[in-house]
Amino acid sequence: MKKDVGSSKRKMTKKIEELARTYFPEAVSLRRLLHEKPELGWCEYVATSVVAAQLKALGYQVQTGPSVCKADARMGVPSEAILEREWLRARSEGIPERELEPMRGGFTGLIAVLHQGPGPVAALRLDLDALPLTEKTGLPFASSHPGVMHACGHDGHTAMGVGIARIMKAMGDQWQGTLKLIFQPAEEGVRGGRAVAEAGHVDDVDFLLGAHIFGRSRPEGDCDLVPGASGSFATTKLDAEFTGRAAHAGSFPEKGLSVMPAMAAAVTALYGIPRHSKGATRINVGRMEAGGGRNVVADHGILELEIRGAGTEINSYMEEQARRILLGAAKMHGVSCRIQTAGGAPSVVSSLSLCERIRTLCLEQFPQIRPTSYLQGPSEGSEDFSWLMERVKARGGQAAFPLLLTDTAAPGHTPEFDFPETVLHTGMTVLSGVLFDILKK
Repeated sequence: MKKDVGSSKRKMTKKIEELARTYFPEAVSLRRLLHEKPELGWCEYVATSVVAAQLKALGYQVQTGPSVCKADARMGVPSEAILEREWLRARSEGIPERELEPMRGGFTGLIAVLHQGPGPVAALRLDLDALPLTEKTGLPFASSHPGVMHACGHDGHTAMGVGIARIMKAMGDQWQGTLKLIFQPAEEGVRGGRAVAEAGHVDDVDFLLGAHIFGRSRPEGDCDLVPGASGSFATTKLDAEFTGRAAHAGSFPEKGLSVMPAMAAAVTALYGIPRHSKGATRINVGRMEAGGGRNVVADHGILELEIRGAGTEINSYMEEQARRILLGAAKMHGVSCRIQTAGGAPSVVSSLSLCERIRTLCLEQFPQIRPTSYLQGPSEGSEDFSWLMERVKARGGQAAFPLLLTDTAAPGHTPEFDFPETVLHTGMTVLSGVLFDILKK
């Protein structure tokens, strides 16, 4: 009996490998299309429309528009003028207005569902957005949108997601349950994950997967996969808007209230926040802008900053200290300060049992995909997939965030970043394999 089960399992995994090879050219084509037309968070109109059309053609139930994200849980949403400008650009690039209309106002992203009778619910999350960088890769399909590029692999993630949708649809008679594909907007700046989670899309999910293309480093050697990332920095992004009172800087400066000294005091104190005994912390003021001219007492300014901590508790400590400093500096200099949360996410913590399942599947069924010897690896930076993970785990489910290791042309978030497209095949194979293993009859 064991021999028959093993033989049947190998037959299915070989079928997955064959389908991944079959759909690989289509994944490459989609990746290049998305790379050429990158879009920032909450403006992924082209990406959402293209993916939605392909998944509808496959027979998936597709949701777009306001139901994808809880509106008041969205963070760091651009101005109405920017959202409208990007919507109009998508229309000018050939996306039908009837498809774009539900997304107007920054309601991008989509949920695609395939029901195959009773059984577990397995979900896969992919991210859609690009970065505000000017591309310097020299690729023939380089960005055609000035100042925006895919420099973190999200174009690859999205293309893999559609490829996986094709594989799972083709094998639909061999599994049962529900497959849910979540194409999330605004991952950069950790702005979109919470809104998807609070919309309830993972409340029925038993197993949740994400994935990220990740540059190889020496600890992994020549491995292709970390079964699950854990221990990423929790983070909060803050915008602090200072308001004072303008005055002529020469004639009656005493009648003004300048935001400049308040902001300078705040920045100095922010970098002096005591470190935490339980783990690493980070703080960075990335933008400081104030005033309008040398002879006017500056009455308005903004600080854009981020804080991070090795775990949600440490990040909360950093945020509390940062808010205290910002408000205190404003009060000390007689101006006001309004603080808005522009993004944030708890730490990524993958479920060990699901990581073990992923690693075992590779060793037994996909020997060409070499997993690391350890189940969980450190995740650099921050990742708002954690909102979805925590929601699933709180309801008794399991979640994992595998890292797809590959050699990259340059580090992520740089203008020269690119990855070998063979990693799309790896991702399509292993993620389809895990989803099938969960849902197989």
